[in-house]
Amino acid sequence: MKLTRNTKRASGMTLLELTVVILVLLSLISILFVGARAWKKGSDRAASILTIRNCQQAVRSYANMNGVNANTTVAELPTQIFGEGKFIENNPTVDGYGHPAGGAIVYQYGAGGSDLVPDVGDLYVTCSDAEYAPDPNTIGDW
Repeated sequence: MKLTRNTKRASGMTLLELTVVILVLLSLISILFVGARAWKKGSDRAASILTIRNCQQAVRSYANMNGVNANTTVAELPTQIFGEGKFIENNPTVDGYGHPAGGAIVYQYGAGGSDLVPDVGDLYVTCSDAEYAPDPNTIGDW
């Protein structure tokens, strides 16, 4: 006759198993946060580039509609472009409009100043942070 031991295994998890599960969940959550931060930064950069490009297109439209050549000074050009009922309602260079990333990042008028219609390939509005600025190789036809 064989002697068998009848042992019941306790149901549930050991402390070690519970610790492993918690560590795996924490790792997955940290990966999620890193990915969300990268996505937010990318979307902020895209919004900044679109703002700069829209300003550039607004200046080009104004110049074309009014027969103004590039490198020409137009008195109070921002008031002709930005404002209610104009090409763009909000002037991004005005404090309070803000940058998608917030903080100390601001938009400013290009090297020619606010009243100069820039040449093709020169930006009318620039961003103070190069990380959120468009690639200089992509603005040749703006």
